[in-house]
Amino acid sequence: MLQVRIHGRGGQGVVTAAELLSVAAFDGGRHAQAFPNFGSERTGAPVVAFCRISEKTIRLREPIMQPDALIIQDPTLLHQVDVFQGLRSDGYILINSTRSFAELGLSDYVRDWRPERLATVPATELALTHVGRPVPNAALLGGFAAISGVVSLEAVAKAIREKFPEKLAAGNVAAATAAYEFVKQEMLEARAHA
Repeated sequence: MLQVRIHGRGGQGVVTAAELLSVAAFDGGRHAQAFPNFGSERTGAPVVAFCRISEKTIRLREPIMQPDALIIQDPTLLHQVDVFQGLRSDGYILINSTRSFAELGLSDYVRDWRPERLATVPATELALTHVGRPVPNAALLGGFAAISGVVSLEAVAKAIREKFPEKLAAGNVAAATAAYEFVKQEMLEARAHA
């Protein structure tokens, strides 16, 4: 079972990201569940959502304390909230940022990490370009498809099209596709420098 924890702020589509990821996994023939963990938070407050993906029926219902993957929608949370708590040492980390892990002050933390499981992607900028709003969730799902291979870009696009009206879906699919390509290119460059 792959357990994904998504950190962001209210209004960034954190809960929708978990839902779309679970739908994409389900459409890919897997079992999946998604659920949020928040109280009465308002726009801008930290929010966490979870997604589990498995080949077998999922019976767990509790929050994910030891994730296999992190998607961080807002880099300001990196030094405000312990987003890395419980993360497995061979896990995936995808951060919405134009900056590298070193520029984010995370070099020491990820020093022994597998470089092909680490990526930053300018998801907010891609969302602004393709959707016209700073909502990075769809772009990050495209990036997650690229870095993990757990879901396909096609499954992410299908989930987006099922969730949103046609025009909004088209922009989000474009943002997800651009992020997918960005992360794939970043991974190629990381391998070339390794």
